[in-house]
Amino acid sequence: MRNIVVEAGSSAGPAGRDVEICEHKGLGHPDTITDAVCEAASRELSLAYRGAYGTILHHNVDKGLLVGGRSEPRFGGGRILAPARIIIAGRATRIDERVDPAATAIAAAKRHLSSGLGFPGTSFEVSTAIGEGAANLKEIFARQGEIPLANDTSIGVGFAPYTALEALVLSTAGMLESPTFRKSFPCAGLDFKVMGLRDREAVTLTIALAIIDRHVASVREYFEHKDTMRDYVAAGAPAGTAVRINTLDDPGAKDESGVYLTVSGTSAEMGDDGQVGRGNRASRLITPGRPMSLEACAGKNPVSHVGKIYNVLAMTIAREIHERVPASRWVNVELLSAIGAPIDRPQVAAVEIGPAAVLTPEVERAVRAIVDERLQRITDVTELVLAGRVSLF
Repeated sequence: MRNIVVEAGSSAGPAGRDVEICEHKGLGHPDTITDAVCEAASRELSLAYRGAYGTILHHNVDKGLLVGGRSEPRFGGGRILAPARIIIAGRATRIDERVDPAATAIAAAKRHLSSGLGFPGTSFEVSTAIGEGAANLKEIFARQGEIPLANDTSIGVGFAPYTALEALVLSTAGMLESPTFRKSFPCAGLDFKVMGLRDREAVTLTIALAIIDRHVASVREYFEHKDTMRDYVAAGAPAGTAVRINTLDDPGAKDESGVYLTVSGTSAEMGDDGQVGRGNRASRLITPGRPMSLEACAGKNPVSHVGKIYNVLAMTIAREIHERVPASRWVNVELLSAIGAPIDRPQVAAVEIGPAAVLTPEVERAVRAIVDERLQRITDVTELVLAGRVSLF
């Protein structure tokens, strides 16, 4: 029997609080870039191992750092003075020349930067610090059966559904990344952050958005673009939503130094650094008012590292409970592993469901069945990750 604990919610849930805050970091944010290149490295390593040896070997390339470069933005077009540097660090198995972990990781990172984000090859330098895995963790991999063994004692957390504010932050992020927005505003970079605040009934979106210099001719035109983008975002939000963009800009700016101008569309080009795990969680949000795990999903192996698998699974379980138990207004899920134990047997799978009155014996049985079913199918997560079909950040 799995240790599944179901309890009634002790609060009104996040939407019942007077103040709610959450944020999302866009594709070009230095933290998201670092997450993405480390995850690309893990995914391509996994596929390379499987192709060469018939199985995914031990690896974790989940320690990554982006060191910002230097640039000289100018209205009409500036230049990159020194490229940003990305260092992918971790551990990986090397048996023979068929799979070179360092070369595979670097190639994966460069593909993401150029094909996935459209940055020129000269914008980033990529290097690795990948060593051999610890003997005990490699040994865990070696004795994997049908159900992998956890290579860490770790926590995965999920919740459902999104609150109205969380959904708004994500829809705004989707708008900023959409082809329609980018066609309308070529000056908009991929580096952005959307911070959402609900103070009782008042909602404010504060957006930091890198502006690309070659598409802007002057200070006046910069502020014209910014005002038009603010109105565009506000039109897609609920009535009464306050939208603010680039609040550090100097209203009396006379040149490039007083506004958020970039050459490539990311602050990584001019000293803003990035690190794995400082960005979005598996929910695609940063939610300080929610239960959260500090585990970074990106770069961890998708077979046995519960820091990745349990966070993905917890979100999946929470959403499924909310969908299949209609009376539930909100659900929190926490999964705790034990290193060396089968990943389908967590120390505890804890579910909190609200409001409290929802938790009848019938509902508890339904929740237990959903959790048990998902744990039985936990190896599905590996294939979903490799196919890029789940959100990790």
